[in-house]
Amino acid sequence: MSSAAPSPTIASVLVVVVFSGYLLMQLVNVLDSGPSGMELVACAAVPPVLAALQYAHSAPHAAALRERLLPWTLILQAVLTFAPLIAFGWHWGGMAGFLAGSFLLLLPPVAGWTLFGTTTVAVVVISALQSLNFVSIAYMGVSTALTALIIFAVVRLAGLATAIHASRDELARMAVARERLRFARDLHDLLGYSLSSITLKNELIARLIDSNPQRARDEVAEVLAISRQALADVREVARGYRDMSLLVEAESARSVLKAAGIEARIDVSVTGLSSTANTILATVLREGVTNILRHSQPRSCSISTSLLDDDAFVRLEIVNDGVGAGSAVPAGSVPNGTGLGNLAARVATVGGGLRVGAGGDDEPGVFRLAVRVPVHAAPAPESPAHREPTSRLGV
Repeated sequence: MSSAAPSPTIASVLVVVVFSGYLLMQLVNVLDSGPSGMELVACAAVPPVLAALQYAHSAPHAAALRERLLPWTLILQAVLTFAPLIAFGWHWGGMAGFLAGSFLLLLPPVAGWTLFGTTTVAVVVISALQSLNFVSIAYMGVSTALTALIIFAVVRLAGLATAIHASRDELARMAVARERLRFARDLHDLLGYSLSSITLKNELIARLIDSNPQRARDEVAEVLAISRQALADVREVARGYRDMSLLVEAESARSVLKAAGIEARIDVSVTGLSSTANTILATVLREGVTNILRHSQPRSCSISTSLLDDDAFVRLEIVNDGVGAGSAVPAGSVPNGTGLGNLAARVATVGGGLRVGAGGDDEPGVFRLAVRVPVHAAPAPESPAHREPTSRLGV
C-alpha cells in the first residue's frame, strides 16, 4: 500500500495543480463576461486572497496557523466568496466550491456537511434571483458541490499519502530498533557464557602452568574450543538464526563447572525435542550457568530435565547451593534482569514459562531456575520487544 501511494511531494503538487486549475477556470469565466472596471479590480484582488486562504486551510504544515486563525479565515473566505457573487453576478459562482470544500476540511462532520449543503443551496438561490434559466441554476449548484467534493478528496488523499509514508518510515525505525534489541539480546545470551568460561579457564590455567602443565595444556585446548564456538555463535547471530543443542551445552557446562571446582550432577536425557525447544533450553542452560559463575559460589550444581503433562512439555531445572543468607530473590519469581528477563520473554513466545528464586526456609542456600516449554515448540512469528513474560504454566 505504501509503495503504491504517491510521495508527499507529488501529492502536494497535485493539490496545487487542482487548485490552480479551478482558479484559472474561475478567472476565465469572469473575464469572458466582459467585466466592468470595478469587477476587473475585484478580479485582480479577490482570487489571490482566496487562493492564499485555501492554501492555509489545506496545507499540512499550516496546522498551527489554522488553529490560531480559525474561524476568522473561514469567515473572511465566506465574505470574499459571496460578496462578488452578489455584486457582479453568477460568473463568480465558482468560488463557492472552494468555500464549501474548506467547510468539509476544517469543521466536524455534522457542521461541515451542513455548511456544505447550505453553501450549495445559497449559490442556487442567488443564481435564481439573478433570473438565470433552470439549466444554468442547476449547473451552478452541481458545479459548486462537485468542486467542493473534489477539493475535499484531493486534500484528504494528499494527507493520507503523507501519513502512509510517515507510517512506513516509523515502521522501518521500529524494525531497526527491534533488530538491534534482538542482536543485543542474542550477543548477551551467547557471548556472556563464552567469555565467562574463557575468563574462568584462563585463571585456572594461570594457576596450573607450574604445578600441572599437562592439565594446563588440556584447559588451553578447551579455551580454544570455546573461543571457536563463540566465533561461530557471533556469525550465526549476524545471519539472524541459530540452532543450539541441549546435550552439547550440558557437556560444556559440565566442563566449565568442573574447572570452577563445582560438583556437577547433569541429566539431560530427554529426546524428541523440536529445534526451537532444544535451542531455548540450551540458551537457558547457558545463561543459568553463566549466572552461577558470576553471582554465586556453590559447592554443587544439579541440572536435570523431565517430561510433563503426558510428554507435552519438557522442564529444565538448574539448582545450586551458592545463595548467600538473606537473598532478595523470592522463590518462584519471574526474572526481570537483562539476561534471564530476555529468556523469559523468549520462552513466553512459544507458550512456556520461566521461574527463578531462592529456596527459602525449606532449602536454605539453594537457588533454583526452572523453565518449561512445549516439546514440539515452533518458532514464534517474531520476538516482541516488550511482551511480559508469562508464568501461567507454573514451572
